[in-house]
Amino acid sequence: MLLTLEPRLQQSRRHLLLSPLLAGLLTLLCGGILFAALGHDPLATFHVLLIEPVQDLYGISELLIKAIPILLCALGLAVAYQARIWNIGAEGQLLIGALAGSALAVNIIDWNSALALPAVILTGVLAGALWAALAAWLRTHFNANEILTTIMLNYIALNLLLFCVHGPLKDPNGFSFPESAMFGDASRLPLLFEDLRLHAGFYLVLLAAVVVWVLLSKSFLGFQIRVLGMDSRAAGLMGFREKRLVWLALLISGGLAGLAGVCEVTGPIGQLVPQVSPGYGYAAITVAFLGRLNPLGILIAGLLMALLYLGGENAQMSLNLPQSLTELFQGMMLFFLLACDLLIHYRVRLNLKKRQPAALPEAASA
Repeated sequence: MLLTLEPRLQQSRRHLLLSPLLAGLLTLLCGGILFAALGHDPLATFHVLLIEPVQDLYGISELLIKAIPILLCALGLAVAYQARIWNIGAEGQLLIGALAGSALAVNIIDWNSALALPAVILTGVLAGALWAALAAWLRTHFNANEILTTIMLNYIALNLLLFCVHGPLKDPNGFSFPESAMFGDASRLPLLFEDLRLHAGFYLVLLAAVVVWVLLSKSFLGFQIRVLGMDSRAAGLMGFREKRLVWLALLISGGLAGLAGVCEVTGPIGQLVPQVSPGYGYAAITVAFLGRLNPLGILIAGLLMALLYLGGENAQMSLNLPQSLTELFQGMMLFFLLACDLLIHYRVRLNLKKRQPAALPEAASA
């Protein structure tokens, strides 16, 4: 072969930390070329995409609202990915969390109890964790690949949510729209500011980031998770129970994704609708890797991803750009990040040596 990859004996920590920045710059470069090809001024388009959405306090609050579900899903995925458990099902776990929390909220719409909101949130967290537990059970009992099972569970969760908003949870006074009744005030997350939509889910994100950081960096359980991710055989020799760690990582990951879903329906939406998530669970995968599975890095990457969502909506309205612009930038960013990581972990070799021609067989003697 002309090109071969040789594993590097040591990876530069500095390069690992700088590669997300390089991936972001390459994404901006390709995005500028794309905007120019579409007939738009790249600088003006980037201003609409990245600057205009956060020029005032209202825009910043909307940015944080977009970031809340992405960050909660990404923090949960970081726990699973540290153990090399590839949970691709945060989207489905988010939807199930939203569905379960909504099913309880519409039935306690008249409650004035202070326990209503905690009950709804806890229901969403448990539902997300139980949905992830299906993948954990399939892996630990049947050795099923969690990538495949979690992806398939995403579609089951989506169709289950669609069935419920068109059937059992459909608002009878909603003029036949596929949506639930509005939640009561006791089942809504309180707003942090009077004139803004930012809600108390922001505090839950900060709490989750601290808990995940302590778990992964300061606890013996986090040490076991990281060892399992580095070498499962070494973890077994050290007496770490792999199946228990798989269950734990997936339950935490699913629980945080379920929390993201229930925060959406009890926060800015206020009811269950089919468009609970425009793909937050999938975007969280990119955020987790951009943040290097570190809670602080995930917070920064999550704000960037939320800005792409907000800017994509702004560009669609102002410049008539397609709605898929956000997904395109997500894909480019992940592609360039993986390309940078490939060069960090492997050295590319050019095989330029000419192959020697095969020796001709000697003529048979007469």
